[in-house]
Order: sequence, then C-alpha cells, then structure tokens
Amino acid sequence: MPYAYNALEPRIDTRTMMIHHNGHYATYVENLNKYLADKPQLQNLTLEELIVYHSNDDEIRHNAGGVYNHQLFFGGMRPGMNQIVVGLSGRLLQNINRDFGSLENFKMQFGNAAAAVFGSGYAWLAVDSRGKLHIVQTANQDTPLTLSMKPLLNLDVWEHAYYLKYTNHRTDYINNYFALIDWVRVGERLIQGV
Repeated sequence: MPYAYNALEPRIDTRTMMIHHNGHYATYVENLNKYLADKPQLQNLTLEELIVYHSNDDEIRHNAGGVYNHQLFFGGMRPGMNQIVVGLSGRLLQNINRDFGSLENFKMQFGNAAAAVFGSGYAWLAVDSRGKLHIVQTANQDTPLTLSMKPLLNLDVWEHAYYLKYTNHRTDYINNYFALIDWVRVGERLIQGV
C-alpha cells in the first residue's frame, strides 16, 4: 500500500482497505505465485505481458488481472485530496477536455460507467495507441490491456471495495472516489503510455 489503511478516511474506511488489501489483493498475489511456481517460462514476464499474451489462460487472466487491477486502483488514489482538480493539469487535462468536452462531462460519463457495471468489475480511464482517452467497463478481473489500451485510472466496483461503508449505495462510493484520485499519477501514466 502506498499509504496507511486509514489514510483515505472518511471516503474509504480503514476496515474496508484492510480487507481489500490483506484479503482480496493478497489472495490474487498468492494464487498467481502458486500458479507460476512451476512455469519458469512465465516468471520473467511483467504483469502486463502475462495479461496481454496469456489472456486465454483463465488462471492468469483472473489472478494476474487481480494483482494488476488492484495495484492500479490502490496506486491511483492519494490521501488528503479535498477537491477533484488537485494535480489535474497539462496534457491530461487537455486530453480530457478534447475527448470528453469537459472535466464535468468526464466525471458524469465515468460515474455512469462505474454505476452500470453489472455485478463485479471496474470502470477505467484508458488511452489508445493514438492518444485518445476512453472510458471502459470490464467484468471481474479483465483489463483494457487486452483491448490494446493502456489503463490510466480504474475504480473497483466489486462489492468488497465499498459495501461495508456504503452498503448498496454504489453511487455514493463513486462520487466520493473523485476526491481521492491522484491526478499527478494519472498524468504520469498518460505520458508513459503513449
């Protein structure tokens, strides 16, 4: 974790973060390591390479996806954010305005996508090879990597990510998430991804 378990209070509670990180994420790490233990030909691949080149393998798609998606999710937030625009500038802001019309339009479209994920999955901000931004939904532990897009930001909408605090009010969780986004990190991912 790039911060303490209680660092995202009150928007994401300490108990949820502990269960999410030490239970769900840790299980994906453990299961992936077990699966790769007797496959030396796969052990030097990055998570992205595993996901892109071996997405037809259910164990890799599920467990490598689980590790990758959680790392991106935890790493895409930072404590102490009081407004959604802190750190949002430069190329990232220009691209958001170009591809979504405005930051408010992006928030609305991203929030709608996250709310509409059926069952368990993620909403993503991703960039394609031409530099165009997209909002993508995926189920379970799938990622936009298999769609030839580089993920910049994701919101975990599996129930374990929010249910203890928000119960069935997923929209409240989504709205609070916008105040936690580490836009500096998202901007760095954009520069690295294109």
